Amino acid sequence: MTAPVYRDRPFLRWLRDNSWRHLLLWCAVAFALFPILFVISAALNPLGTLSSSHLVPTRASLDNARELFATTPFGAWYVNSIVLAVCNAAVTVFLSALAAYAFSRFRFTGRRIGLLGILLIQMFPQFLAIVAIYLMFATVTDYWPPIGFDTRWGLLLVYLGGALSVNTWLMKGFFDTIPMELDESAKVDGATHAQAFFRIMLPLVTPVLAIVGLLVFINTINEFLLATVFLRDPEAKTVALGLYSLVADERNANFGLFAVGTLLIALPTMAVFWFLQRYIVEGLTSGAVKG
Repeated sequence: MTAPVYRDRPFLRWLRDNSWRHLLLWCAVAFALFPILFVISAALNPLGTLSSSHLVPTRASLDNARELFATTPFGAWYVNSIVLAVCNAAVTVFLSALAAYAFSRFRFTGRRIGLLGILLIQMFPQFLAIVAIYLMFATVTDYWPPIGFDTRWGLLLVYLGGALSVNTWLMKGFFDTIPMELDESAKVDGATHAQAFFRIMLPLVTPVLAIVGLLVFINTINEFLLATVFLRDPEAKTVALGLYSLVADERNANFGLFAVGTLLIALPTMAVFWFLQRYIVEGLTSGAVKG
C-alpha cells in the first residue's frame, strides 16, 4: 500500500521559492536604515555624544535642537543653503536646456569642439580652479561687494560657472530622441525657434529636466569646497559649512547639534525628491519606449 502524496500548498510553495528574496530585501533595508537611526539617536541624545549603549537614548529630548538654534545662526545657514540650491538648480536646468537644444537641433561651426570641450573640462578636479576664481572675486569684491565674497549671490555665480557641464550632454541625448519632424511641423505652422523650444520641446523633456534639477539641488546643498573659500562671515555660511565649523576645531564637540542639523537639511531634499519622483520615474523608463 503506497503512502499518499501531498502536494505543496500554494502559500508554502511561494514561501519556499521567494523567502530568500525577502531576506535579502530586509537585510538591505536594515543596512540602509541603521545609519539614519544612529543619527536620529545622536540628535535625541542629551549628552551630545555619538556613543550610546542603546540605539534609542533613555532620556531622549529636543535639547540639542533648542541649543542649535539658540547658540548658532542655523536659521541663516538654512536659508542660504535653500536659496542657493533652488536658484542654482533652476538656472542650471534652464541654461543646460538651452545649450542642449542648440547642440541637438542646430549644425554650426565648432559644434563638435564645443561638445568635446564641455566634456573634457569635467575631467579636471574642481579645486584646480579655486585659485583663479579666488583672485577674480577678490577684484569683484572691491568693485561690487554685493556679488563678492561672503554673499550668496557671489557663490551662486561661481556655481553657475560650471552649469554647462555633463548636464548638457545628458539633456542633449534626451533631445536627440525627439523626432525632428516636430520641429519641422512647428516651423511650417509659423513657429519661431523660441516658440518651438518653450511650447513643444520643453514639455516633452520634462523628465530629464526633473532629474537634472534634483541632482543639481542635491549637489549644491551638500557642496563644501567652494563654500569654504568664499564664505567666511558666520551669517553667510551654508549648512554644510556651518555644521563643519561646529565640530572641526572643538576637541569635545557636541555632535548632537551636528546630528540635528543634518536631519533638518535632509528634509528639503526629501521634499524635492517626493515632488519630482513622478517625473524621475518617467524619465528613467521613457528611453525604452520612445522612438
